[in-house]
Amino acid sequence: MKLIFLGTGSGVPSKERNVSAIALELLQEKGSVWLFDCGEATQHQILRTNIRPRKIDKIFITHLHGDHIYGLPGLLSSRSFQSGESPLTIFGPPGIKEYVEASLRVSGTSLTYELFYKEVNDGVIFEDESFRVLATKLEHGVTCFGYRVIEKDKPGQLQPEKLAAAGIQPGPIYQQIKDTDSVTLPDGRTINSVDFIGPNKPGRVITILGDTRYLPTLSSFIKESDVLVHEATFGSEEEQLADQYYHSTTKQAATLAKHSDVKQLILTHISSRYQQDEHLLAEARQLFINTDIAFDFYEKEIPSKS
Repeated sequence: MKLIFLGTGSGVPSKERNVSAIALELLQEKGSVWLFDCGEATQHQILRTNIRPRKIDKIFITHLHGDHIYGLPGLLSSRSFQSGESPLTIFGPPGIKEYVEASLRVSGTSLTYELFYKEVNDGVIFEDESFRVLATKLEHGVTCFGYRVIEKDKPGQLQPEKLAAAGIQPGPIYQQIKDTDSVTLPDGRTINSVDFIGPNKPGRVITILGDTRYLPTLSSFIKESDVLVHEATFGSEEEQLADQYYHSTTKQAATLAKHSDVKQLILTHISSRYQQDEHLLAEARQLFINTDIAFDFYEKEIPSKS
């Protein structure tokens, strides 16, 4: 599981930072890539990575401001030319379907794959055997959401030393023990599989927030995230400006992380007014030491838990 930041600027692209887009690589877990927002020129940014557009099967849009969606029509179209045949689902606020379909219709674009839409509300918006995704509404100038990606716990490992001690020799019986709650052995004994399997392996949690004012009430939504991605459009000296434009400062993001038992904070959506970000990082680390500021093509591995 890996986060790849394709665009880390706010509002308009700059020479150093493109506008918002983050990829969550789940190649080992699901053989796919999930995209969070898709600002202008996201497909150009993807060309500088190892991401294959045909592997993108879910796109989560936080809100409908242009710097978060203007790259969608181009990416969707190009996916058709790059062997993209598997279905793709776009999650987002009301209006996302209207925007995408109008863009494709007016440009005469036909896709080689099925495109589905899921209008987002608070609560669980996606779930399968491996992951659950929750959404919560943020405080921005338009309807905007944050997404919490929860990897479900994985079954524990079979413990061969316990099996050997119980006189159970290796063979197909091991797989039966792993796959079922109880097994009857050739000698007539019935065993409970739970007695020979270690504890569940806890899943990872990644929370990615869209643009938002500082909201202390988000603490319960982001609690104990392995990684929290939070916007920091402004430095701490611009708190009034941040509030006026429905954004957050470095210190506000760090304060939220500190009070929510987050393991790692990554700041993004940095205003182009800041040509250097060392002082922004220092501000945040005063409150929450395990903070990084993302830059375009910054990658963050999220290792499995033992």
